[in-house]
Order: sequence, then structure tokens, then C-alpha cells
Amino acid sequence: MTTYLELNKELTFDESNVKDQVHRFGVEYLRPAAAELDQLPPEEVIASGSVLWEVLRKAYELGFHTRGLPEALGGAGMSPLGGHIFAEEMGWSSADFAISLGVAPFPFSFAAMSGRTSVLEEIVKPFTEDKEARYIGCWAITEPQHGSDGLLVGGEQFTKPETAFDLFARKDGDEYVLNGQKSAWVSNGTIATHALMFLGIDRTRGSAGSSVAIVPLDLPGVTRGKPLDKLGQRALNQGEIFLEDVRIPKDYMLVATDAYPFTIETVLTGANAGMGATFTGVARAAFEEGLSFARDRKQGGKAICEHQAVQLKLMDMFVRVEAARQLSRAAMSYNSQTMPPALQYSVASKVFCTEAAFTVASDAMQLHGGMGLAKGMLIEKLFRDARAAMIEDGTNEVLSLSAVRRVIDSYNV
Repeated sequence: MTTYLELNKELTFDESNVKDQVHRFGVEYLRPAAAELDQLPPEEVIASGSVLWEVLRKAYELGFHTRGLPEALGGAGMSPLGGHIFAEEMGWSSADFAISLGVAPFPFSFAAMSGRTSVLEEIVKPFTEDKEARYIGCWAITEPQHGSDGLLVGGEQFTKPETAFDLFARKDGDEYVLNGQKSAWVSNGTIATHALMFLGIDRTRGSAGSSVAIVPLDLPGVTRGKPLDKLGQRALNQGEIFLEDVRIPKDYMLVATDAYPFTIETVLTGANAGMGATFTGVARAAFEEGLSFARDRKQGGKAICEHQAVQLKLMDMFVRVEAARQLSRAAMSYNSQTMPPALQYSVASKVFCTEAAFTVASDAMQLHGGMGLAKGMLIEKLFRDARAAMIEDGTNEVLSLSAVRRVIDSYNV
């Protein structure tokens, strides 16, 4: 069972059940597997026989992969609050698995929104029926020369030709031909079967001249790079995707160029909300590790949690975790039910919660003293995992710049 005090006294049975189910799954599967994979070279993490595949199959068996899809198409129905609880518990369990399983449905949920019969039958239905992790998605947006700059939606740079994707799609009859690459930071990039591919259509319009396609990664012309060897989140495989004259049906081009600015804003709103919820869980995990250690560790003849300096540190950590939960819940709930979304609040959630996770993990490591630096200690892994969050899915600085214009223009004073 989870250990924090739930301040919302109106949780439904389903929402409480999500909390308990995902927490148990995290304790029994995610944390042990993430600790094991953390010690392995990246090639062994994704190798046949790795515990990675056992965990993914179990998650699919429980239906966790269908969380973002409509119930009518086989998705797991969940309230906005239930979605936040799910993401927080996943982050508490393992940031790396939380992100991997969070990204896995991306191409399929986008395809579901297309309403096209061929796409629903060929792409969406096999995914929702999958109980063995045979279909895995990735979000292929970042490129070697285009990272966070592609997220400045609505800003002056968004329409500059220099910000256009290098991966380009050319119309050829009833097909599109794709050429280019995505960078080593594509989450699930080395194991995904399908990519939600962000690509250029009209380079003269910069990032605004982009579109979004679903690309099966077994097509001729698709190759992969090696899995990236990283500081943290090592159970989350990431790697390059190369496309050379890859042909997809026109129905697989899911977003028209004119709709791209609204699409990327909506995607950023959802992704940032998910990151805020996930890293609320990481912050909580770090706080709990620090508190547990402070209760057990004795110095000066008493547990260190009885020393006032440590008490002040613990209270500061506690405040950050609770504030992260309330902000990220509010942002996710509002934007799950509002169109157009308030991107600035999702960005605020992502920035605050990821920085809270890193600060709390750092403070918890400090409470551990030298033991916090030892390999095999959970706090050491949480510290490394939290550090990555301030860069991934857009650096916190660039995301802040993408959102502050909305604050300046729309905040009523």
C-alpha cells in the first residue's frame, strides 16, 4: 500500500484501485527489474531473455499499455485523477519503466484519433489486443540538430527555416517517401515496432511546416543505432532511427501541416503533464528513502531524524513533494478536460516537479552520507534518474521560454 496521506477524500473506488494495483506492480516487478537492468550494459538490457521483456509482457497483460486510448477502441478508461495516480505510482516505482510504458502507446493513440478504417484495423486493433508486448511505440521527434528548439511553438523561432526538421517527407502518388534520421534520445527507439514520427513537409515554414506520421519500423529502409549508454534511467532504452527512402501509405500521415502547431502544443501539454506526475513519484520515492534512513541511522546517540538540522531538511523535502503533487494533479486534470489546453500550466508542472525530484533526491542522498554514493543503493539510482528529467522531453529552460509568452499575454492583473 502507498504510504502518503491522500488529501483528496473523494477518490472513487476505481481511482483507489489504480493506486493499489500499480503500487503492488511497482514493488513486485518494476523496482527489482529496474535495479537489475541498471547494472547492465545497454545491449544486455534489451537482449532476448532480459527481465525487461518479462516486465513489459506483464504490464501489457494488465492492460497498462492501453491507458491513453479511447474505451471504444479497447482502451483502459481512466479519469484524469486516475491517470495522475497511475503516473505517480509508476514514477515512484521506476522512472525508466514509467517513461518506456508511457511512450509505448503514443503512435497507437494518435492513430486512434485519425478515425481512418485502414489505420484502425492495421495499427490500433493489434496494439489494443496485444498481451505480450509485441507492439511497442516510440516518440521520434528529437534529431541531431533539432532538439528542444522544435518545441518553441508560437514563438518567433517556430517559423524560421533553420528550425525545420531534417527528416523530410515527400509526397509520391498515394505514398510518402521519408528520408533522414532521429537522434539517439528516442525513448524505446531500439525496441519499438512503430514510431510516431515528427517530420518536415515544408522547410520554408520552419517547425510550423511539419507533420506527424505513424511509421512501422519493420519497413524497408529503416535501420537503428546502438542503444545509448546513459547516466540514469538505464532500463529505458534510447537510440537512433535512420530512414532511407522509406515509403508509407498516405493514410499513415496523421496530421496535416496546417494543423501541426495546434498538434505540437497539445502533445507538449500532455507530455509535460505526464512528466510532472511521474517525477512527483520520483520525488516521493527519494523523500521516503531519506526519511527511512534518517529514522534508522544513529549519530550522537540518537537517530539523525531527531537532530533539528535534519528535521528542517526533511520538512523541506516533504513540502516539495506535496506541492509537486497538487500542482501536477491540477494541471493534468484541467488540461484533460479543456480545449485549447493551458500549456503554461503543464510546463510549470514539468519544470517544478522535475526540479523538485532532483532537489529531494540530492537532499536524501546528503542524509545518507557516504552510503548515498554507493552503487546498489536506491537513492543513488533515484538521483541519477531525476537528473535526466530536467533535460528530457525538452530542457526546462526552453520549455519555460515556450510557456512564458502565454503567461505574459494571458495573465489577468
